[in-house]
Amino acid sequence: MRVLFIGDIFGKPGRMALYEYLTALKEDYSPDFTVANAENIAGGFGITDNLCKKIFKYGVDVITTGNHVWDRPEADEFLQRERLILRPINFPEGTPGFSSAIVEKSGGPKLAVINAQGRIFMRAIDDPFRTVLAEVERLREITPNILIDFHAEATSEKMAMAYFLDGKVSAVLGTHTHVQTADERILEHGTAAITDAGMTGPHDSIIGVKSELALKFAMSGRNVRFSPAEGNVRIQGCIVDIEEATGKAQSIERIDISVETNLSSGEG
Repeated sequence: MRVLFIGDIFGKPGRMALYEYLTALKEDYSPDFTVANAENIAGGFGITDNLCKKIFKYGVDVITTGNHVWDRPEADEFLQRERLILRPINFPEGTPGFSSAIVEKSGGPKLAVINAQGRIFMRAIDDPFRTVLAEVERLREITPNILIDFHAEATSEKMAMAYFLDGKVSAVLGTHTHVQTADERILEHGTAAITDAGMTGPHDSIIGVKSELALKFAMSGRNVRFSPAEGNVRIQGCIVDIEEATGKAQSIERIDISVETNLSSGEG
């Protein structure tokens, strides 16, 4: 089984990159499933029902998110009915939405996806380790092929999750920082790991935001209305190959592709 994971899609530049290039990317890599973190698709902050529908139309099977999933008030409503749009599992009981999904194509092998969020340098929510482990044990009764999007700030916390779940899941893929790391590996018991898959969006920026706006915020200490940058759009993420019978990862490869996008198009 081959899974294509797309790192954080940022605003219209990231959406246009998928609209214009995901088909070709899938032809090059032939993934069985495509998973994408899309918590920032709506102007760089949050998600909307309409934009998620576009991401699915482009060829994504499961959408994961993170701490920005609540930035748009409409999210509460559609997260409760969309089983393939995930929010982090370790928010308190009663939080709207789903945190795991199982996908299957044409009677082939099943892939389970879990979304979780870290706590170091982020808002303190429930323990991600014990919460994720309980869900992993439940899902392993259905399939050994399990991918975790661990949305966290600290590389140490993300790698800790990978070692904690080594041999229990196929991959632990970090998101949130928008900076792709070069530490992809297969751990001793067969779990693929990378502490950040990177950002699909404009890289002539400060993590996707126009640099002058991010600098104004950093230097003034005042609230600044951010907007996405536009230059140097890249698709980042990774390809994970999994042995279907055991759920063990066989390889992990980073993707970092520069693309030309038409930001004047109304499609993205």
